[in-house]
Amino acid sequence: MSATVPSTSDLLRVPGAQLHHEVRGYGPVVALVGAPMGAGAFEPLADLLAADHTVLTTDPRGIDRSPLDDPEQDSTPELRADDLSRLLTHLDAGPAAVVGSSGGAVTALALAQAHPEQVHTVIAHEPPLEELLEDRERRRAATEDIIATYLEHGSGPAWGRFLAEAGITMPEGEGPGGPPEATERDPQEIADERRFFLHELRPTAHWVPDLDALRAVATRIVVGIGEASGGQTCDLTSRALADALGTEPVLFPGGHTGFVEDPGAFAAMLRTVLPGG
Repeated sequence: MSATVPSTSDLLRVPGAQLHHEVRGYGPVVALVGAPMGAGAFEPLADLLAADHTVLTTDPRGIDRSPLDDPEQDSTPELRADDLSRLLTHLDAGPAAVVGSSGGAVTALALAQAHPEQVHTVIAHEPPLEELLEDRERRRAATEDIIATYLEHGSGPAWGRFLAEAGITMPEGEGPGGPPEATERDPQEIADERRFFLHELRPTAHWVPDLDALRAVATRIVVGIGEASGGQTCDLTSRALADALGTEPVLFPGGHTGFVEDPGAFAAMLRTVLPGG
């Protein structure tokens, strides 16, 4: 892996929050968006793309370096999309390509609905759109159980329940929440977990895209799925979205976090679907 590419960082004041964001590279604009993952998770991928793109990364409101005025405010896809719209306007960076992963893919789709003039291409990598699935009622109940587990038993059991519901198997001793024997954890990690379970999980999983609007916009929408994600919840939701939009999903290396697992392979595949690829 090459050394980190120089970047500039700043805070943008938006209603109710400040948004930490970073810009690196030169060329066509591509925004890398996660939720709850922040800018740090995308750094290796951003460095690779910065060779011929201007790359925007950001911490979603309430996560890591993007503080909230009201820490109890929910993180809805519409609110995150508005934040991204304000960032693109502030940087005079549109229309842009937006690569969203997981909850960030939901953010990107919400942006395409609300501000299609700002985004010419959305690459939605594994959006957890559970309302598109036939067993949505069971999944709503499972989400409530995960949140209740967090409140009653803490992050370790909640992550275990979350990963089981998502169909993701982690190697023993790995995964979010830290090992059971851990006695000290990063306070920011704990705060970000709390925000995810109490204020982001439900609004993101329950978000219903306006399929008619997404079919009508000029924005090109690419649905991405990890090659290793077969049968997992986000494999199912992504295929349901692609089917509803009348498009074929594109397979990316790795699983749900393939851009972290192997950013080089992910970047190579991403270049084939970005404009000009």
